[in-house]
Amino acid sequence: MEEQRIYVSINDAVKAVFGSGVTVAAKRGVSGGDINAASCAELSNGERVFIKSNRSKDVDFFVCESEGLEAIERTDTLRVPKVLAVGKDAQAGAFLMLAYVPSVHKNGDYWEALGEGLFAMHHADTKSLVPGGKYGFYKDNYIGARRQVNTPKDSWVDFFRECRLEPRVKETESYFDSDMRKRILTLFDRLDRWIAEPKVPSLLHGDLWGGNVLCGSDGSAWLIDPAAYVGAAEADLAMTELFGGFSGEFYRAYFARAGKEPGYEDRRELYNLYHLLNHLAMFGRSYYVSVERIVKRYTWL
Repeated sequence: MEEQRIYVSINDAVKAVFGSGVTVAAKRGVSGGDINAASCAELSNGERVFIKSNRSKDVDFFVCESEGLEAIERTDTLRVPKVLAVGKDAQAGAFLMLAYVPSVHKNGDYWEALGEGLFAMHHADTKSLVPGGKYGFYKDNYIGARRQVNTPKDSWVDFFRECRLEPRVKETESYFDSDMRKRILTLFDRLDRWIAEPKVPSLLHGDLWGGNVLCGSDGSAWLIDPAAYVGAAEADLAMTELFGGFSGEFYRAYFARAGKEPGYEDRRELYNLYHLLNHLAMFGRSYYVSVERIVKRYTWL
């Protein structure tokens, strides 16, 4: 992958992308999630750009996000905002500049097209993304504010155990009593009872819930805020159901093309255990009950 250029300021990035005579004319705050500040910048040439910012030391967070967006864009399936620049500004801190995507009403086939597009993305070639293995990514990145391990593995079961569950359990182990620690070790030992190797490795969005899908100016779905890696397609699908689920049309369109593998409903919560552990690490004990319930479901002691 080509190394990302790091611009020294927002103005420097604007001039490099739009021309030396273009400047930021105005900027207003917009909704940008729990982690970053977000704004819409009006440029002197009439263009608008979307800017996410955080502490200067977090520039790698935005480099990784930009690389995830570009990996999805290269599949030529679902749309993502175009990455314009990454940098560190003396006032704004680390920033990611994206093409602005205005929102309109959904097209009539919005959900069906999202399901079909995700299926196509999950079947795009991934060989260039995981040198030295089938699953993972060419570098570690982030999910939310947490580092995400993407060490290449040839086994999906090994990858999910060693790069997804184990790091999060280590971060949250202070929440677990001796019974839960024993159950978690048992779960790790039994993981291949529940999870099989997928037919093909898939590029995943990695954090695919409703807040990370927006309706663009063309009325179709656009993906934002990826935690991209190569894994089992079911992990993305499971995440779509964690916080309320997508429309039924989405699932019908996806499974009409992919077919639903037997036992998906039994594996769904196991995949979502990773995200709940991540939320336990970021937001605290309110997520413990959900983690405990899933661990106990998959262990019989």
